Amino acid sequence: MTIVLPCYNEQDHVIDEVERICKAMDASGHTYELLAVDDCSTDGTLARLEEAAPNFPHMQVVPFHRNGGSGTVRRIGSQQAKGDIVVWTDADMSYPNERIPDLVDILDEDPTVDQVVGARTSEEGTHKILRVPAKWFIRKTAEHLAGQKIPDLNSGLRAFRRDVAEPYLKLLPPGFSCVTTITLAFMSNQHDVRYVPIDYAKRAGKSKFHFVHDAYRYILQVLRMVMYFNPLKVLMPPALWLLGLGIAKGVYDLIVHPVRFANNTVMIFVTGMIIASLALLADLIVRSRGDT
Repeated sequence: MTIVLPCYNEQDHVIDEVERICKAMDASGHTYELLAVDDCSTDGTLARLEEAAPNFPHMQVVPFHRNGGSGTVRRIGSQQAKGDIVVWTDADMSYPNERIPDLVDILDEDPTVDQVVGARTSEEGTHKILRVPAKWFIRKTAEHLAGQKIPDLNSGLRAFRRDVAEPYLKLLPPGFSCVTTITLAFMSNQHDVRYVPIDYAKRAGKSKFHFVHDAYRYILQVLRMVMYFNPLKVLMPPALWLLGLGIAKGVYDLIVHPVRFANNTVMIFVTGMIIASLALLADLIVRSRGDT
């Protein structure tokens, strides 16, 4: 198995995190490699990792020469992984990485499960007052579009089968929404995703999350992923709503002035027809694409 650990400006605690991960994995008996990817940190993170590398024989330090974002790190790390199972986590001390063997054990014991996600039982991030309702709304939107219950849409701690994830790695965006992407990619293609509750601690160091920018990217990525795999879920409801509204308005027009339809009635109905046609065309493209 391969553990992909993105590291960006984590100099004060990155070695503690590496030690915690390696200690848990050594005790578990699993064969593993730890890819500690420095995402062009501006502090001493890379130097700390390289200095500590001889003490952790299973760790490989991978330096990036430009900042690519956590999604880029996870994509490249997953593509370079040697293990059949890939684990994603963070180096900010927020996730209980000592539980990584528990997630891997589920995949080993149950071949029908393709991804195991740690579902956080609390919210400890910055902008908590704004994050909680925003994440609830985005998660409920994703549940509606994916047609499944999602306890934690963007948890950073997860383990999945590399061969199942491989076709979807090209879809990963560079930022935090990569975790949302891999969740929806699995669910949209009927791969079994199991959730296990985990504790979540306040992160060490400064958060890289920007509320307005990242929240916007999260919901945009939800819509993009569902459009990629099931565009009817996104486009057909508004199309049918507009068509129904156009028909109802047309009946009203015939009652009020039988000889003509109002311009807005025609526009509403035609708009619904156009969106419905686009939905069917997009669905045809998805079904003929052959990569899902």
